[in-house]
Amino acid sequence: MFGISIWLIWMILAAMFIVGEIFTAGFFIMWFGIGAAVAGILALLGADPGWQLAAFVLVSLVLVLVSRKFANKITKEQPPGIGASRFVGKQGVVLEEIDNAKGTGRIRMDREEWRAESEDGHILPAGERVVTVKIEGTHLIVKSLT
Repeated sequence: MFGISIWLIWMILAAMFIVGEIFTAGFFIMWFGIGAAVAGILALLGADPGWQLAAFVLVSLVLVLVSRKFANKITKEQPPGIGASRFVGKQGVVLEEIDNAKGTGRIRMDREEWRAESEDGHILPAGERVVTVKIEGTHLIVKSLT
């Protein structure tokens, strides 16, 4: 193929995956780089292209599965009261009428202003006291206290 050895192609692919890992989050692409490097070594040793491809797929798959299992084991859920979840169950006041149909609504929670939606779809007027039921993205889902 254009005078380039197959082992060199595998190594270039490995380098591209490993460099690509630098620009992504999640520690995922590097495993394919290692798989490509193993396939490149097999190619250098004269292994059949079928074995090279099998080694690439197998090594990459095993490393992905092992790393996911390990990551799930060491990753802990965010404790309650951290980040935006600290507002669930807290009271606030409507600053801008909440109308899900129009996509309008803002509330003040502590000293922060948040976009808000009504839990049951009812319009909530400015000045009404509300409680946060849950968070969806950057919106607080609220219900009236009255």
